[in-house]
Amino acid sequence: MSHSKDDWINQRAYALWEEEGRPEGRSRDHWQQAAREYQQLELTRASVDGRELIERLQAMGRLMRSIDSLEVEDFAIDRQKASA
Repeated sequence: MSHSKDDWINQRAYALWEEEGRPEGRSRDHWQQAAREYQQLELTRASVDGRELIERLQAMGRLMRSIDSLEVEDFAIDRQKASA
């Protein structure tokens, strides 16, 4: 069953309201919290076949390797300066 963004947020806000004991005057807070949670879910959502997640992990691996190589270069430069 597919829900629209607004449906999901409304249902989550209602659940937050119930979890807090149905307090008065907090509907805006619950809706904003639900909207933030929805945004986080969207940011972490992967495609059905996992392709997006695989691409992100590969990109992260490339980034980490480039950072590691820069740190090695910086270390070598620092050692050369220290020995000079």
